[in-house]
Amino acid sequence: MNSIVLKFGGSTFLKPDDYCRVALQIASRLTQGANKIVTVVSAMSGTTGNLKAVMLDINNRAPQSALDAALATGEMLSACLMEAAISRLDIRVTSLCGYSLGIRTNSEFGRASIEEVDSAPVLKALENNDIVVVTGGQAVDQSGRLTMLGRNSSDLTAVVTAAALNCSSCEIYSDVCGVYTADPYIIPGARLIPELTFRATAEMSRHGAKVLHHRAVEYAEQHGVSIICKSLQDERETIGTRVGHVGDAYSIVIARDAKLLRYGNVNDRDLARTSLDQTEVGAISLTTRDGVPCIFLTIDSDFAIARLERTGPPPTSIGSATLVTEIGPGVARHYLEHDFEKAVALARRIHATLFPEADTKFSSHVDKQRSAYSSLLVNSQHRSFWD
Repeated sequence: MNSIVLKFGGSTFLKPDDYCRVALQIASRLTQGANKIVTVVSAMSGTTGNLKAVMLDINNRAPQSALDAALATGEMLSACLMEAAISRLDIRVTSLCGYSLGIRTNSEFGRASIEEVDSAPVLKALENNDIVVVTGGQAVDQSGRLTMLGRNSSDLTAVVTAAALNCSSCEIYSDVCGVYTADPYIIPGARLIPELTFRATAEMSRHGAKVLHHRAVEYAEQHGVSIICKSLQDERETIGTRVGHVGDAYSIVIARDAKLLRYGNVNDRDLARTSLDQTEVGAISLTTRDGVPCIFLTIDSDFAIARLERTGPPPTSIGSATLVTEIGPGVARHYLEHDFEKAVALARRIHATLFPEADTKFSSHVDKQRSAYSSLLVNSQHRSFWD
């Protein structure tokens, strides 16, 4: 079966009309010769944070299994909107969520690990439809309870689905068209990297780069699926980076407001790091300027901290900071800053040293857009009923 897998991130959907815009783009791929299409969607930008805030308003120690079930509704709504938009074009379409997708995980709620993938549900759906819309980042455990694969893990769902369907590549659409030498929203003159190895891309992701999820990149390498990064702007498709077996580049990664776990000694820190490595958490070991051994968490921090509370060793204190990392072939230099603006200034100086001919004509960073419609499901007022 000639099928392709397309994934659209939450930044693609800033307003409901964007689903119609994306539907037209997907339909055009059918006219270009694609036989069948699987479309993986994330929740509308801002929705997951909104849902989590509401749950924690009710109970700031809500069971993680309940959180997973609640957060999954963001992708479910997105899939329904996408299916509705495609069906308006008289195209045969259906949608699958974590309960029916065929991906089974362990029961580590909040950041479950994949144990089994059954391609039969997707293949059966494709038999009767031209397009199948899939909710990203969710699956079920062996007891049939819904699990989430972690924050921003729709990339992983897309890659897993592509591998299950024997696709040679997977297309990932986001608000930037590829992987850059730095975050183009923050660093002036950031350069697009046309080709990059799986390993280099995963390293950037583990240190806080947001373009691709590191577990998706690692899964893609293991199963021989190349990742093509794209963007869809003004109804035009732009191809940016192909992630595969070739390509290296220096890059600067800024991880803002990530968790900093302090330990009393190096041995406890290393034991904790080993525990986190067993679950593939993107943990980074470092020592602060005043000699305190630490672990820096750029992603899935809630899951990691909860795990250490159960398995130990727990940190002596937990704070937050911004980590600037210079990454290159055989290089990973870390710089810890507690002031974000100072971190940005440092990152810009390093980038200017690495790429002195880059255009640095603007000086202020631009925040990524958030959807004004992210409360379609529920809106948190950030106050508790119990107050």
